[in-house]
Amino acid sequence: MTAIEFNQQLVTLEKNLERFAYSLTANQDDARDLVQETFLKALTYRKQFTDQSNLKAWTFTILKNTFINNYRKAVKQNTTFDNTKDLYFLNKSEESKAEKPDSRISLKEITRKVESLEDEFRIPFQMHTSGYKYKEIAQEMNLNIGTVKSRIFFSRKKLMKSLEDYNPGKS
Repeated sequence: MTAIEFNQQLVTLEKNLERFAYSLTANQDDARDLVQETFLKALTYRKQFTDQSNLKAWTFTILKNTFINNYRKAVKQNTTFDNTKDLYFLNKSEESKAEKPDSRISLKEITRKVESLEDEFRIPFQMHTSGYKYKEIAQEMNLNIGTVKSRIFFSRKKLMKSLEDYNPGKS
């Protein structure tokens, strides 16, 4: 395939690439940037593309891998390293240690509402908020993963409904 044919076929993929990029980023500007970066990499590494392979699949793979690499880079940049003795800065609270009166009430109210859920909803919800993954909850409770997800979803819905009148900002 000549360079001109390659470029023409690459340009015809732009709309499909933009849709896929938008599905990954959920932001139109980020999606366009991702497509441009994909085009740059595809043109840079054109020699690695073989005529027998699928250009669309090859380009979509570049886009997906670029997105994943950018995401990992962003996560790594937001990671804080604390080399102080006893991790002083990570353990230091931004606000004072004293609880504010309204936060204590809201925590008690939310806890009470969570505790009032039926066991079949409360247990998966509490496990999920404690850091368990859906798969771990499903294994622990001997349930299908879809059942676990729906129970957590319905728990959230029930809690939002039961707490809709509660607004800590009200005077």
